[in-house]
Amino acid sequence: MATAELVFVPTSGVGHLVSTIKFITQFLNRDPRFTATILVFKYPFTPTATDGTSDPPPSNPAIAPTTSRIRIIHLPPPSDPPSPKILSKSFEHYYSLYIASYRTLVKNAIVDLAVPVVGLVVDLFCTPMIDVGNELGINTYVFFTSCAGFLGSMFHLETRDRCVGVKFDESEADMIIPGYAHPVPVRVLPRYSFNRYGFESMAIHARKFKEAKGIIVNTFAELEPHAFSSLSEDGIPPIYPVGPVVDLESENRPTPNENQSSEIRVWLDNQPPSSVVFLCFGSRGSFSQPQVVEIANGLESSGVRFLWSLRRPPPPHKKFESPSDYADPDDVLPEGFQERVKGKGRVCGWVRQVDVLAHKAIGGFVSHCGWNSVLESIWHAVPLVTWPQYAEQQLNAFMMVRELGLAVELTMDYHREGGSLVTADQIERAVHRLMDGDEAEEVRKRMEEISKKSREALVPGGSSYISFGNLIDDMLASSV
Repeated sequence: MATAELVFVPTSGVGHLVSTIKFITQFLNRDPRFTATILVFKYPFTPTATDGTSDPPPSNPAIAPTTSRIRIIHLPPPSDPPSPKILSKSFEHYYSLYIASYRTLVKNAIVDLAVPVVGLVVDLFCTPMIDVGNELGINTYVFFTSCAGFLGSMFHLETRDRCVGVKFDESEADMIIPGYAHPVPVRVLPRYSFNRYGFESMAIHARKFKEAKGIIVNTFAELEPHAFSSLSEDGIPPIYPVGPVVDLESENRPTPNENQSSEIRVWLDNQPPSSVVFLCFGSRGSFSQPQVVEIANGLESSGVRFLWSLRRPPPPHKKFESPSDYADPDDVLPEGFQERVKGKGRVCGWVRQVDVLAHKAIGGFVSHCGWNSVLESIWHAVPLVTWPQYAEQQLNAFMMVRELGLAVELTMDYHREGGSLVTADQIERAVHRLMDGDEAEEVRKRMEEISKKSREALVPGGSSYISFGNLIDDMLASSV
Protein backbone atom coordinates (compact mmCIF):
# COMPACT_ATOMS: atom_id res chain seq x y z
CA MET A 1 0.00 0.00 0.00
CA ALA A 2 1.51 3.30 -1.08
CA THR A 3 -0.56 5.56 1.18
CA ALA A 4 -3.34 5.09 3.68
CA GLU A 5 -5.59 8.08 4.28
CA LEU A 6 -7.00 8.84 7.75
CA VAL A 7 -9.66 11.47 8.37
CA PHE A 8 -9.72 13.11 11.81
CA VAL A 9 -12.75 14.90 13.22
CA PRO A 10 -11.74 16.72 16.43
CA THR A 11 -13.78 19.18 18.46
CA SER A 12 -12.74 22.80 18.68
CA GLY A 13 -11.97 22.88 22.41
CA VAL A 14 -8.28 23.59 22.99
CA GLY A 15 -7.79 20.67 25.38
CA HIS A 16 -9.09 18.24 22.76
CA LEU A 17 -7.37 19.88 19.79
CA VAL A 18 -3.89 19.96 21.32
CA SER A 19 -3.69 16.23 22.04
CA THR A 20 -5.41 15.31 18.76
CA ILE A 21 -2.98 17.32 16.63
CA LYS A 22 -0.03 15.88 18.54
CA PHE A 23 -1.41 12.36 18.10
CA ILE A 24 -1.74 12.90 14.34
CA THR A 25 1.89 14.06 14.17
CA GLN A 26 3.08 11.03 16.12
CA PHE A 27 0.97 8.72 13.94
CA LEU A 28 2.50 10.03 10.72
CA ASN A 29 6.00 9.93 12.19
CA ARG A 30 5.45 6.33 13.24
CA ASP A 31 4.36 5.04 9.83
CA PRO A 32 5.22 6.79 6.51
CA ARG A 33 2.40 5.00 4.70
CA PHE A 34 -0.25 7.24 6.30
CA THR A 35 -1.53 10.67 5.34
CA ALA A 36 -4.14 12.63 7.26
CA THR A 37 -6.98 15.04 6.64
CA ILE A 38 -8.29 17.11 9.55
CA LEU A 39 -11.85 18.42 9.30
CA VAL A 40 -12.11 21.55 11.43
CA PHE A 41 -15.42 22.77 12.83
CA LYS A 42 -16.23 26.41 13.45
CA TYR A 43 -16.18 27.08 17.18
CA PRO A 44 -19.80 27.88 18.17
CA PHE A 45 -18.79 30.57 20.68
CA THR A 46 -16.30 32.47 18.52
CA PRO A 47 -16.29 36.17 19.44
CA THR A 48 -17.53 38.43 16.64
CA ALA A 49 -15.51 41.52 15.78
CA THR A 50 -17.10 44.96 15.45
CA ASP A 51 -17.04 44.70 11.66
CA GLY A 52 -19.12 41.52 11.80
CA THR A 53 -16.26 39.15 10.99
CA SER A 54 -15.28 36.27 13.24
CA ASP A 55 -11.79 35.38 14.38
CA PRO A 56 -10.57 32.08 15.78
CA PRO A 57 -11.17 31.84 19.54
CA PRO A 58 -8.09 33.16 21.35
CA SER A 59 -7.69 29.97 23.38
CA ASN A 60 -7.56 27.71 20.32
CA PRO A 61 -4.22 26.73 18.85
CA ALA A 62 -3.47 27.65 15.29
CA ILE A 63 -4.25 24.64 13.13
CA ALA A 64 -1.71 24.56 10.35
CA PRO A 65 -0.22 21.62 8.48
CA THR A 66 3.28 20.79 9.69
CA THR A 67 3.92 18.45 6.76
CA SER A 68 2.62 17.90 3.25
CA ARG A 69 1.10 14.65 4.55
CA ILE A 70 -1.48 16.64 6.54
CA ARG A 71 -4.38 18.37 4.83
CA ILE A 72 -6.58 20.85 6.73
CA ILE A 73 -10.17 21.48 5.65
CA HIS A 74 -12.10 24.21 7.49
CA LEU A 75 -15.77 23.36 7.24
CA PRO A 76 -18.35 26.16 6.96
CA PRO A 77 -20.90 26.67 9.72
CA PRO A 78 -23.78 24.20 9.64
CA SER A 79 -26.99 25.38 8.00
CA ASP A 80 -29.19 24.12 10.83
CA PRO A 81 -27.36 24.61 14.17
CA PRO A 82 -29.32 24.11 17.40
CA SER A 83 -30.94 27.08 19.06
CA PRO A 84 -28.68 28.91 21.53
CA LYS A 85 -31.59 28.67 23.99
CA ILE A 86 -30.66 25.00 24.48
CA LEU A 87 -27.50 26.17 26.26
CA SER A 88 -29.64 27.08 29.24
CA LYS A 89 -30.58 23.41 29.58
CA SER A 90 -27.11 21.88 29.23
CA PHE A 91 -23.83 22.72 27.54
CA GLU A 92 -23.20 19.04 26.71
CA HIS A 93 -26.66 18.74 25.16
CA TYR A 94 -26.21 21.86 23.05
CA TYR A 95 -22.68 20.97 21.94
CA SER A 96 -23.69 17.42 21.02
CA LEU A 97 -26.50 18.75 18.84
CA TYR A 98 -24.15 21.32 17.33
CA ILE A 99 -21.65 18.61 16.36
CA ALA A 100 -24.44 16.42 14.97
CA SER A 101 -25.51 19.27 12.68
CA TYR A 102 -22.17 18.83 10.85
CA ARG A 103 -23.00 15.30 9.62
CA THR A 104 -23.76 16.26 6.02
CA LEU A 105 -20.78 18.62 5.80
CA VAL A 106 -18.44 15.92 7.08
CA LYS A 107 -19.86 13.31 4.71
CA ASN A 108 -19.52 15.61 1.70
CA ALA A 109 -15.97 16.56 2.67
CA ILE A 110 -14.91 12.91 2.86
CA VAL A 111 -16.56 12.07 -0.47
CA ASP A 112 -14.86 15.08 -2.09
CA LEU A 113 -11.43 13.78 -1.04
CA ALA A 114 -11.78 11.23 -3.83
CA VAL A 115 -9.25 8.94 -2.15
CA PRO A 116 -9.78 5.66 -0.27
CA VAL A 117 -10.02 6.32 3.50
CA VAL A 118 -8.85 3.53 5.81
CA GLY A 119 -10.10 5.09 9.02
CA LEU A 120 -12.25 7.87 10.43
CA VAL A 121 -10.99 9.05 13.84
CA VAL A 122 -13.47 11.10 15.83
CA ASP A 123 -13.39 12.95 19.14
CA LEU A 124 -15.49 11.67 22.03
CA PHE A 125 -18.04 14.45 21.33
CA CYS A 126 -18.13 13.62 17.60
CA THR A 127 -19.80 10.21 17.78
CA PRO A 128 -22.57 11.26 15.32
CA MET A 129 -19.86 10.90 12.67
CA ILE A 130 -19.77 7.15 13.33
CA ASP A 131 -23.00 7.08 11.30
CA VAL A 132 -21.16 8.88 8.49
CA GLY A 133 -18.43 6.24 8.58
CA ASN A 134 -21.02 3.48 8.43
CA GLU A 135 -22.76 5.09 5.44
CA LEU A 136 -19.46 5.36 3.56
CA GLY A 137 -18.17 1.94 4.60
CA ILE A 138 -15.27 3.40 6.62
CA ASN A 139 -14.14 1.99 9.96
CA THR A 140 -14.48 4.58 12.71
CA TYR A 141 -12.28 4.94 15.79
CA VAL A 142 -12.84 7.18 18.81
CA PHE A 143 -9.88 9.25 20.00
CA PHE A 144 -10.60 9.62 23.72
CA THR A 145 -8.68 12.64 24.98
CA SER A 146 -9.11 11.83 28.67
CA CYS A 147 -8.19 8.83 30.84
CA ALA A 148 -9.39 5.23 30.88
CA GLY A 149 -11.06 5.78 34.25
CA PHE A 150 -13.29 8.48 32.80
CA LEU A 151 -14.06 6.21 29.84
CA GLY A 152 -15.23 3.58 32.33
CA SER A 153 -17.43 6.17 34.03
CA MET A 154 -19.09 6.98 30.70
CA PHE A 155 -19.91 3.33 30.11
CA HIS A 156 -21.30 3.21 33.66
CA LEU A 157 -23.50 6.21 32.89
CA GLU A 158 -24.71 4.54 29.69
CA THR A 159 -25.60 1.37 31.62
CA ARG A 160 -27.55 3.40 34.17
CA ASP A 161 -29.41 5.23 31.42
CA ARG A 162 -30.27 1.97 29.67
CA CYS A 163 -31.24 0.02 32.77
CA VAL A 164 -32.67 2.67 35.10
CA GLY A 165 -33.23 5.70 32.88
CA VAL A 166 -32.68 8.19 35.69
CA LYS A 167 -29.91 10.77 36.09
CA PHE A 168 -27.70 10.75 39.17
CA ASP A 169 -28.78 12.49 42.37
CA GLU A 170 -26.34 14.41 44.56
CA SER A 171 -27.68 12.71 47.67
CA GLU A 172 -26.64 9.24 46.50
CA ALA A 173 -24.00 7.26 48.39
CA ASP A 174 -20.52 6.53 47.08
CA MET A 175 -20.73 4.16 44.13
CA ILE A 176 -18.71 1.47 42.42
CA ILE A 177 -17.77 2.64 38.91
CA PRO A 178 -15.78 0.51 36.46
CA GLY A 179 -12.41 2.13 35.96
CA TYR A 180 -11.88 3.04 39.62
CA ALA A 181 -10.69 0.68 42.36
CA HIS A 182 -12.19 2.78 45.18
CA PRO A 183 -15.83 3.79 45.70
CA VAL A 184 -16.43 7.10 43.93
CA PRO A 185 -18.14 9.94 45.83
CA VAL A 186 -21.11 11.21 43.86
CA ARG A 187 -19.88 14.78 44.48
CA VAL A 188 -16.94 14.29 42.08
CA LEU A 189 -19.08 13.25 39.12
CA PRO A 190 -19.25 15.75 36.22
CA ARG A 191 -22.11 18.23 36.52
CA TYR A 192 -23.88 16.75 33.50
CA SER A 193 -24.51 13.63 35.60
CA PHE A 194 -27.18 15.56 37.52
CA ASN A 195 -28.80 17.25 34.52
CA ARG A 196 -31.33 15.23 32.52
CA TYR A 197 -30.32 16.71 29.18
CA GLY A 198 -26.58 16.43 29.78
CA PHE A 199 -26.92 12.94 31.24
CA GLU A 200 -28.85 11.65 28.24
CA SER A 201 -26.49 13.32 25.75
CA MET A 202 -23.39 11.76 27.30
CA ALA A 203 -25.11 8.38 27.52
CA ILE A 204 -25.76 8.54 23.78
CA HIS A 205 -22.06 9.23 23.14
CA ALA A 206 -21.04 6.25 25.29
CA ARG A 207 -23.55 4.04 23.47
CA LYS A 208 -22.07 5.09 20.15
CA PHE A 209 -18.56 4.25 21.41
CA LYS A 210 -19.61 0.60 21.26
CA GLU A 211 -20.23 0.92 17.51
CA ALA A 212 -16.65 2.05 16.88
CA LYS A 213 -13.95 -0.27 15.56
CA GLY A 214 -11.72 0.74 18.47
CA ILE A 215 -11.15 3.39 21.15
CA ILE A 216 -7.78 5.16 21.25
CA VAL A 217 -7.06 6.50 24.74
CA ASN A 218 -4.48 9.13 25.74
CA THR A 219 -3.07 7.21 28.70
CA PHE A 220 -0.71 4.31 29.37
CA ALA A 221 -1.36 0.89 30.84
CA GLU A 222 0.99 1.28 33.81
CA LEU A 223 -0.91 4.35 35.04
CA GLU A 224 -4.39 2.76 35.04
CA PRO A 225 -4.13 -1.03 35.32
CA HIS A 226 -7.45 -1.35 37.15
CA ALA A 227 -9.28 0.73 34.55
CA PHE A 228 -8.01 -1.39 31.68
CA SER A 229 -8.96 -4.64 33.39
CA SER A 230 -12.50 -3.29 33.85
CA LEU A 231 -12.79 -2.27 30.19
CA SER A 232 -12.48 -5.82 28.88
CA GLU A 233 -16.22 -6.51 29.06
CA ASP A 234 -18.27 -7.86 26.17
CA GLY A 235 -19.57 -5.18 23.87
CA ILE A 236 -16.68 -2.78 24.40
CA PRO A 237 -14.47 -2.48 21.29
CA PRO A 238 -10.68 -2.88 21.49
CA ILE A 239 -8.95 -0.24 23.61
CA TYR A 240 -5.63 1.19 22.42
CA PRO A 241 -3.67 3.14 25.06
CA VAL A 242 -1.19 5.28 23.12
CA GLY A 243 -0.17 7.88 25.70
CA PRO A 244 1.07 9.95 27.12
CA VAL A 245 0.43 12.15 24.08
CA VAL A 246 1.91 15.41 25.33
CA ASP A 247 2.65 18.60 23.39
CA LEU A 248 6.12 19.09 24.91
CA GLU A 249 7.17 21.69 22.35
CA SER A 250 3.99 23.79 22.83
CA GLU A 251 3.58 23.70 19.04
CA ASN A 252 -0.19 23.71 19.20
CA ARG A 253 -0.69 26.20 22.02
CA PRO A 254 -1.54 29.90 21.97
CA THR A 255 1.54 32.12 21.92
CA PRO A 256 2.12 33.98 25.19
CA ASN A 257 3.80 37.35 25.61
CA GLU A 258 7.43 36.60 24.74
CA ASN A 259 8.84 39.38 26.93
CA GLN A 260 6.94 37.97 29.89
CA SER A 261 8.12 34.44 29.06
CA SER A 262 11.74 35.56 28.94
CA GLU A 263 11.43 37.34 32.29
CA ILE A 264 9.85 34.26 33.86
CA ARG A 265 12.66 32.02 32.60
CA VAL A 266 15.25 34.33 34.12
CA TRP A 267 13.32 34.48 37.39
CA LEU A 268 13.00 30.69 37.58
CA ASP A 269 16.69 30.27 36.77
CA ASN A 270 17.43 32.21 39.96
CA GLN A 271 15.26 30.02 42.21
CA PRO A 272 16.51 26.91 44.07
CA PRO A 273 15.66 23.51 42.53
CA SER A 274 12.15 22.17 43.26
CA SER A 275 11.30 25.22 45.39
CA VAL A 276 8.56 26.93 43.37
CA VAL A 277 4.85 26.12 43.37
CA PHE A 278 3.25 26.79 39.97
CA LEU A 279 -0.44 27.76 39.88
CA CYS A 280 -2.09 27.43 36.48
CA PHE A 281 -5.67 26.45 35.63
CA GLY A 282 -5.74 25.73 31.92
CA SER A 283 -7.07 27.56 28.89
CA ARG A 284 -10.43 28.25 30.53
CA GLY A 285 -9.34 28.67 34.14
CA SER A 286 -10.15 31.89 36.01
CA PHE A 287 -11.53 33.00 39.37
CA SER A 288 -13.74 35.69 40.88
CA GLN A 289 -12.07 38.62 42.61
CA PRO A 290 -12.92 37.32 46.13
CA GLN A 291 -11.31 33.97 45.25
CA VAL A 292 -8.24 35.74 43.85
CA VAL A 293 -7.83 37.50 47.20
CA GLU A 294 -8.03 34.18 49.08
CA ILE A 295 -5.38 32.64 46.80
CA ALA A 296 -3.10 35.63 47.28
CA ASN A 297 -3.48 35.60 51.07
CA GLY A 298 -2.89 31.84 51.21
CA LEU A 299 0.26 32.05 49.14
CA GLU A 300 1.61 34.99 51.12
CA SER A 301 0.95 33.26 54.45
CA SER A 302 2.59 30.05 53.24
CA GLY A 303 5.91 31.76 52.61
CA VAL A 304 6.47 29.34 49.71
CA ARG A 305 7.97 30.52 46.42
CA PHE A 306 5.35 30.62 43.71
CA LEU A 307 4.57 31.46 40.08
CA TRP A 308 0.88 32.21 39.53
CA SER A 309 -0.78 32.44 36.10
CA LEU A 310 -3.70 34.76 36.83
CA ARG A 311 -6.43 35.23 34.19
CA ARG A 312 -9.42 37.53 33.94
CA PRO A 313 -12.81 35.74 33.66
CA PRO A 314 -14.96 36.48 30.61
CA PRO A 315 -18.03 38.65 31.32
CA PRO A 316 -21.10 36.73 32.59
CA HIS A 317 -23.00 37.11 29.30
CA LYS A 318 -20.03 35.56 27.44
CA LYS A 319 -19.15 32.79 29.88
CA PHE A 320 -18.23 30.31 27.12
CA GLU A 321 -15.50 32.58 25.80
CA SER A 322 -11.94 32.26 27.08
CA PRO A 323 -10.30 34.17 29.93
CA SER A 324 -7.84 36.93 29.12
CA ASP A 325 -4.85 38.54 30.82
CA TYR A 326 -5.30 41.45 33.20
CA ALA A 327 -3.93 44.79 32.05
CA ASP A 328 -2.92 45.31 35.70
CA PRO A 329 -3.24 42.38 38.14
CA ASP A 330 -3.11 44.85 41.04
CA ASP A 331 -6.72 45.68 40.17
CA VAL A 332 -7.83 42.38 41.75
CA LEU A 333 -4.96 41.51 44.10
CA PRO A 334 -4.78 42.66 47.74
CA GLU A 335 -3.22 46.09 48.07
CA GLY A 336 0.59 45.85 48.19
CA PHE A 337 0.60 42.09 47.57
CA GLN A 338 3.07 42.03 44.67
CA GLU A 339 5.47 44.29 46.52
CA ARG A 340 5.37 42.15 49.67
CA VAL A 341 6.08 38.89 47.82
CA LYS A 342 8.63 40.40 45.44
CA GLY A 343 11.56 38.07 44.87
CA LYS A 344 9.74 35.07 46.30
CA GLY A 345 6.56 35.11 44.28
CA ARG A 346 5.52 36.22 40.82
CA VAL A 347 2.14 36.85 39.18
CA CYS A 348 1.91 36.52 35.40
CA GLY A 349 -0.62 36.10 32.60
CA TRP A 350 -0.88 33.29 30.06
CA VAL A 351 2.25 31.11 29.96
CA ARG A 352 3.27 27.92 28.20
CA GLN A 353 2.44 25.58 31.04
CA VAL A 354 4.50 22.64 29.83
CA ASP A 355 7.60 24.84 29.51
CA VAL A 356 7.22 25.98 33.11
CA LEU A 357 6.67 22.44 34.40
CA ALA A 358 9.89 21.38 32.68
CA HIS A 359 11.97 23.89 34.66
CA LYS A 360 14.10 22.48 37.47
CA ALA A 361 12.89 25.15 39.90
CA ILE A 362 9.29 23.86 39.85
CA GLY A 363 8.52 21.59 42.80
CA GLY A 364 4.72 21.53 42.80
CA PHE A 365 1.73 22.31 40.63
CA VAL A 366 -1.67 23.64 41.77
CA SER A 367 -3.82 22.50 38.86
CA HIS A 368 -7.37 22.27 37.54
CA CYS A 369 -6.59 18.62 36.69
CA GLY A 370 -7.44 18.78 33.01
CA TRP A 371 -6.11 15.56 31.52
CA ASN A 372 -3.43 17.21 29.38
CA SER A 373 -2.16 18.99 32.49
CA VAL A 374 -2.14 15.75 34.48
CA LEU A 375 -0.05 14.04 31.80
CA GLU A 376 2.34 16.99 31.60
CA SER A 377 2.86 16.91 35.36
CA ILE A 378 3.48 13.17 35.24
CA TRP A 379 5.93 13.50 32.36
CA HIS A 380 7.95 16.10 34.27
CA ALA A 381 7.47 14.38 37.67
CA VAL A 382 5.84 17.41 39.30
CA PRO A 383 3.40 16.51 42.13
CA LEU A 384 -0.04 18.12 42.09
CA VAL A 385 -2.42 19.98 44.34
CA THR A 386 -5.92 19.35 42.99
CA TRP A 387 -8.30 22.23 42.26
CA PRO A 388 -10.70 21.01 39.54
CA GLN A 389 -12.97 23.46 37.71
CA TYR A 390 -15.37 21.75 35.27
CA ALA A 391 -16.00 18.79 32.91
CA GLU A 392 -14.42 15.55 34.19
CA GLN A 393 -11.71 17.32 36.19
CA GLN A 394 -13.24 16.36 39.54
CA LEU A 395 -12.96 12.68 38.59
CA ASN A 396 -9.36 13.27 37.49
CA ALA A 397 -8.63 14.85 40.86
CA PHE A 398 -10.18 11.87 42.63
CA MET A 399 -8.01 9.50 40.62
CA MET A 400 -4.83 11.44 41.28
CA VAL A 401 -5.47 11.66 45.04
CA ARG A 402 -7.32 8.47 46.02
CA GLU A 403 -6.48 6.02 43.28
CA LEU A 404 -2.85 6.86 42.51
CA GLY A 405 -1.51 8.95 45.39
CA LEU A 406 0.14 11.37 42.97
CA ALA A 407 -1.48 14.52 44.33
CA VAL A 408 -2.38 16.39 47.49
CA GLU A 409 -6.05 17.26 47.88
CA LEU A 410 -7.03 20.88 48.15
CA THR A 411 -10.48 20.10 46.81
CA MET A 412 -11.88 17.34 44.62
CA ASP A 413 -15.43 18.62 44.23
CA TYR A 414 -15.00 22.33 43.51
CA HIS A 415 -17.04 23.60 40.55
CA ARG A 416 -16.31 27.02 39.15
CA GLU A 417 -20.01 27.92 38.97
CA GLY A 418 -20.85 26.50 42.39
CA GLY A 419 -20.34 29.72 44.30
CA SER A 420 -18.13 28.19 47.00
CA LEU A 421 -14.92 29.85 48.15
CA VAL A 422 -11.67 27.99 48.84
CA THR A 423 -10.15 29.81 51.80
CA ALA A 424 -6.65 31.16 52.27
CA ASP A 425 -6.11 28.74 55.17
CA GLN A 426 -7.03 25.75 52.98
CA ILE A 427 -4.67 26.92 50.26
CA GLU A 428 -1.83 27.54 52.70
CA ARG A 429 -2.22 24.05 54.24
CA ALA A 430 -2.37 22.30 50.86
CA VAL A 431 0.75 24.08 49.59
CA HIS A 432 2.68 23.14 52.74
CA ARG A 433 1.54 19.51 52.45
CA LEU A 434 2.78 19.49 48.85
CA MET A 435 6.18 21.01 49.56
CA ASP A 436 7.10 19.92 53.10
CA GLY A 437 7.13 16.82 55.26
CA ASP A 438 6.61 13.07 54.89
CA GLU A 439 3.48 13.26 52.71
CA ALA A 440 5.27 15.48 50.21
CA GLU A 441 8.19 13.07 50.06
CA GLU A 442 5.91 10.06 49.47
CA VAL A 443 3.92 11.81 46.73
CA ARG A 444 7.08 13.00 45.03
CA LYS A 445 8.58 9.52 45.09
CA ARG A 446 5.47 7.97 43.53
CA MET A 447 5.38 10.71 40.90
CA GLU A 448 9.02 10.11 39.96
CA GLU A 449 8.32 6.38 39.58
CA ILE A 450 5.28 6.83 37.33
CA SER A 451 7.06 9.55 35.35
CA LYS A 452 9.77 7.06 34.47
CA LYS A 453 7.12 4.54 33.41
CA SER A 454 5.36 7.15 31.25
CA ARG A 455 8.53 7.63 29.22
CA GLU A 456 9.26 3.91 29.01
CA ALA A 457 5.75 3.31 27.64
CA LEU A 458 6.58 5.25 24.46
CA VAL A 459 9.89 3.69 23.46
CA PRO A 460 10.19 0.51 21.36
CA GLY A 461 9.04 -2.40 23.50
CA GLY A 462 7.00 -0.10 25.77
CA SER A 463 3.29 -0.72 26.39
CA SER A 464 1.97 2.27 24.42
CA TYR A 465 4.47 1.73 21.61
CA ILE A 466 3.21 -1.84 21.21
CA SER A 467 -0.44 -0.73 21.45
CA PHE A 468 0.18 1.94 18.81
CA GLY A 469 1.63 -0.72 16.51
CA ASN A 470 -1.40 -2.95 17.10
CA LEU A 471 -3.68 -0.05 16.18
CA ILE A 472 -1.83 0.54 12.90
CA ASP A 473 -1.87 -3.16 12.03
CA ASP A 474 -5.57 -3.46 12.81
CA MET A 475 -6.44 -0.35 10.78
CA LEU A 476 -4.61 -1.64 7.73
CA ALA A 477 -5.90 -5.20 8.07
CA SER A 478 -9.56 -4.18 8.50
CA SER A 479 -9.44 -1.82 5.52
CA VAL A 480 -8.50 -4.53 3.08
